[in-house]
Amino acid sequence: MLRLLHTADVHLGARHTDLGERAAVLRERQFAAFRASVELAIAEQIDIFLIAGDLFDSNTQPRRSVERVAAELGRLARASIRTVIIPGTHDVYDGASIYRSYDLAGMARAASDWVAVLTPYIPEIVFPSLDAIVYGRVFDTKRSPRSPLAGLDAGSDTRATWKIGMVHGSLAIPGRTDSDTVVVTEEEIARTGLDYLAMGHWHSAVEGRAGSVTYAYSGAPEPVAVDQDGAGQVLIVTLDDRGGRHVVTVEPKRVGQTRSEKFDLDVSGVHSQPELIDVLGRHADSNLVFDVRLTGLFPDDLDMDLDEVERALAPSFLRFRLRDQSIPAAPEGAAPPPPDTVVGAFVRNVESQIFALSDSAGPADSGPDGSVSDPEREEELDDLREVLRLGRHLLEGRQVTL
Repeated sequence: MLRLLHTADVHLGARHTDLGERAAVLRERQFAAFRASVELAIAEQIDIFLIAGDLFDSNTQPRRSVERVAAELGRLARASIRTVIIPGTHDVYDGASIYRSYDLAGMARAASDWVAVLTPYIPEIVFPSLDAIVYGRVFDTKRSPRSPLAGLDAGSDTRATWKIGMVHGSLAIPGRTDSDTVVVTEEEIARTGLDYLAMGHWHSAVEGRAGSVTYAYSGAPEPVAVDQDGAGQVLIVTLDDRGGRHVVTVEPKRVGQTRSEKFDLDVSGVHSQPELIDVLGRHADSNLVFDVRLTGLFPDDLDMDLDEVERALAPSFLRFRLRDQSIPAAPEGAAPPPPDTVVGAFVRNVESQIFALSDSAGPADSGPDGSVSDPEREEELDDLREVLRLGRHLLEGRQVTL
């Protein structure tokens, strides 16, 4: 059995220029997720720690930041865990590569077989004690001149039993990833003969199978942008030999702090702005990116200022966003639609049902002002009024969200 921890797209040192003073906070969250990944690997007694590209956000990093990373890699080495890294598209292995400028193994005080960076000139590493080989297919340019999997035939390689590949690029999706800098196809993955292909570049976790090859994106361990979904985890990968059959299992493990949640709230049940703030405030969490969408029919008597609501709630979340996609109240004094139109016919039909239901109330059912008092009839009348309001908005082409 062989156990791997697969991570990628850590993007340490990202500047986050759009976040202002909060940029430093997010950088620390990203490093905390990397450290949590290391601690998880030690706790799980992992054999190989895989970093499938973009460990660094760019090739320009202060030495102190590289030293922080090297210290974590040193912890792995002292726990008898090997680390294999490939450059990505942000920390590309060009002439200015951070992996040319710094000797990570030396800084980690570990031998090169404990902290290995695979390059165009060192495309693989064999670990005899683990009966494993790791292939890293990278280039010295950001845009690959060909598929990184071209010519890889791990199935015929007799140097080790377990065959692991690493690629930083996009899975081919016609019409979506054709112009990406590095692209591989499922057909190419299937032909490699690998047991597992650790992929990087997509920040959301994805798992798949091509032929007999299991492949996966781990996603970013901490979202690089605070509104990214599907990030915040690493993958624990177990390769097992069951009666001569190689079985690969992939288990996601959360290491990031940031969570994202989309929340739809039917505004028709809200009676005041303070009530809305109270309802949404119950979700308060400094690690939560909370994306709220107001839906339903906007009450005629609700006075609300979205900017005020956002200002009141923003300090309670990592990020708070409020969008009003409710159906507005009909404009006051709006002229009735012409009777010879679809809208006019609809309005006449529903209004006639309302009139008939109201007129069917007998003396025992009517209040002093002639209003209907029967609960079931009153509920049916309310439903018809909402049908009239909603139907008119839809038929008149207003943008509504249910």
